[in-house]
Amino acid sequence: MTNKPEKARKLGEQYEKTCTGCAQTTLAAVMDALGTGSEDAFRAASGLADGVGLSGDGSCGALAGGAMAIGLLRGRARKDFHDPLAAMDSYLLARRLVTHFQEQYGSCRCYDIQKKLMGRTFNLLDPKEMQEALGFGMLDHCSRVVGNSAKKTVEILLEQGDAS
Repeated sequence: MTNKPEKARKLGEQYEKTCTGCAQTTLAAVMDALGTGSEDAFRAASGLADGVGLSGDGSCGALAGGAMAIGLLRGRARKDFHDPLAAMDSYLLARRLVTHFQEQYGSCRCYDIQKKLMGRTFNLLDPKEMQEALGFGMLDHCSRVVGNSAKKTVEILLEQGDAS
């Protein structure tokens, strides 16, 4: 049997280095490692990179992509929309991913993680700052964050019996 968490980690690192877009690359790695997925969910993740819309000021896209994967497999169905408790499972599982980020990086916020890993933050919409970020090893740092998020997400899902 393949080690799905490790497969997700490797795919996440590879996808982030070659495709970028931390939310999508995390989601794709989890979906591919588990052999499941949704084109709609994948597309929905595209605006969540670098703290949402390349702002740096929101949740890390790798965290958002992992939470989307959890919701995809364990989230509340539309038929249960009016039942607030139907979403509790996905809330609790996503919270485990949040706790992992807090333990690993001290924060879930993109800018805080950038500062921890690269010593400063970057405005990725500014071409000059994007080049500076690349010079600071952003692709390597973010690829590891994506890989770690994808791995932890798969571990959380497998513990629940999903796609085992």
